[in-house]
Amino acid sequence: MANKLNRLALCLLAGLGAHAIQPAAANESTARASDAKALASADTGGDVTPAHTATRKPMSSVAKGPYYVDFRARTAASWGHTFVWYGKTSERAVDVAGLTPAGDVGAYMLGYLTWVPSETGASYGDLDPEYLTAHYKVYLNEADAKRVFAFIKHLQATSKVWNAYTTNCTGFVGEIAEYMGLKTPSRWTRPENYVNELKELNSGRQVVRLSEQQ
Repeated sequence: MANKLNRLALCLLAGLGAHAIQPAAANESTARASDAKALASADTGGDVTPAHTATRKPMSSVAKGPYYVDFRARTAASWGHTFVWYGKTSERAVDVAGLTPAGDVGAYMLGYLTWVPSETGASYGDLDPEYLTAHYKVYLNEADAKRVFAFIKHLQATSKVWNAYTTNCTGFVGEIAEYMGLKTPSRWTRPENYVNELKELNSGRQVVRLSEQQ
């Protein structure tokens, strides 16, 4: 009887020992997995999805991009002005497009009542960061950038007149944004508010892909 009790006690102790060891092994396994995940995260900038890691391209393959369109607003004598910068992030030079009335201040004021000839390139202050009040920059791949840049040049070639209420700077920029598939505010929004609302309406998205139908 004593021998049976001794064997039973040994079995119970062995069982308890096994249960005590299992969590430790599991904890050690979890720790190893956690360490591996942390190491992978450090190597990949936080994205540890195997498919993402496997398809990463060498830097040399994207040396010519990405391309961008930067929707910008600046101060002006009265209302303010909205325009775009566009080009390559790898180049310091930028192209500028925006709709402004041609001529002197008198012609500008007349534009509130009627249509006046327009200019569609850079205007005074467009390249000076001191006057900048808001901007929203989005990026494109090379194929989409070619289409968007061609559309901008088409707008510049066909926008002949300016009017504060109908064909103004925010309307010009809005056509570019709509072509890119972005949601746009009212063209009668003040330039600074227009750019900020444009960013908000599109949830601050930074990458734009044109649809196949465009």
